[in-house]
Amino acid sequence: MPSNEIIVVGGGLVGAAIAYGAAKTGAAVTLLDQGDIAHRASRGNFGLVWLQSKGAGFPRYARWSRDAVDHWGPLARELLDLTGVDVDLQQNGGFWIGFSEQEVAERRALLAAIDTDGRTPFEMLNHQELKARLPEIGPRVVGGSWCHLDGHVNPLKLLHALHAGLKLHGGRVFNGVDVHEVGADQGARRFQARSADGRVWRADRIVLAAGLSNDKLASQLGLHAPVLANRGQVLITERLKKFLPYPTNKARQTAEGTVQLGFSVEDVGLDDGTTVAAIEWIARRAVMTFPLLSSVKLVRAWGALRVMTPDGAPIYQESPAFPGAFIATSHSGVSLAGAHAYEIGPWIAGVQPAPDDVGQFAGERFLDPNRKFNNAH
Repeated sequence: MPSNEIIVVGGGLVGAAIAYGAAKTGAAVTLLDQGDIAHRASRGNFGLVWLQSKGAGFPRYARWSRDAVDHWGPLARELLDLTGVDVDLQQNGGFWIGFSEQEVAERRALLAAIDTDGRTPFEMLNHQELKARLPEIGPRVVGGSWCHLDGHVNPLKLLHALHAGLKLHGGRVFNGVDVHEVGADQGARRFQARSADGRVWRADRIVLAAGLSNDKLASQLGLHAPVLANRGQVLITERLKKFLPYPTNKARQTAEGTVQLGFSVEDVGLDDGTTVAAIEWIARRAVMTFPLLSSVKLVRAWGALRVMTPDGAPIYQESPAFPGAFIATSHSGVSLAGAHAYEIGPWIAGVQPAPDDVGQFAGERFLDPNRKFNNAH
């Protein structure tokens, strides 16, 4: 049997990027994708390549996010050349929009606390300065922040490109696989994943990138991954003439001309449905931001579940009890896709050392009784 077999449990953006990166090194990768039955965060991803606001109170996460945005241009070009899929990357900056002086002041303090090394640049703008760059901005907008490294992509095209690229690098993808059990055979030093219908896959290494399912699977391999669901509802408008050249935290205009509006933050367990109250709130906020949207038709609304840790930052770890077993979970599947493909994948494949200070991302940080966590993102 080859010595470079890897099972990746989870076929969403996190698992697909890691599997793609590992397969590029020559590893024999098997991706187990739960498919349409999954509470897949990738379906509801807002598509932002977002640096500003990442890493508050967690400097290593701020640096990780900063490095990840630098990977995005190369990754998009590579996927296009390999698969022919254009993920619609636009990385010419992005805006956060605020509706009160207090909100803007709090934003300024947050970003200043993150940018301690000068690598997470931002600019605070008043209403007139925003208006100069976003002419359709509404009069109720007080100000905002700008980061020239931010951008956006089409998350569904990204997921398709990663799956296609994985296959072109020799990886295998099994769809409709609901993994219920993972384990290790200490004698043979191999791992296995068993699906609900009794199928079994075995490999030398395994990575749990199963989103919300990581919570139950992690302990089976001596890992700690306290992840919770957080629902976000998203709206899509009809196609419009281009008016929004940059993404914002309230709305972004896609390459096709539709406008994606979002997002809600709801603690509702595993309910990924939509509600009239949230749809109305998102729509009102969007119209406050860009009044021209008041007469636009909404064509679709949906809900999806984010995978949130207690502090909102990722978990990356190799099991101390079962070397060769890894976990990777993050709600920033788009923003961190390049880091997952270029750093986490090769590390798991055993051809690159672990990222610097990766131990700071270990799940055991949540067991420290002296630490307090806030997963606002």
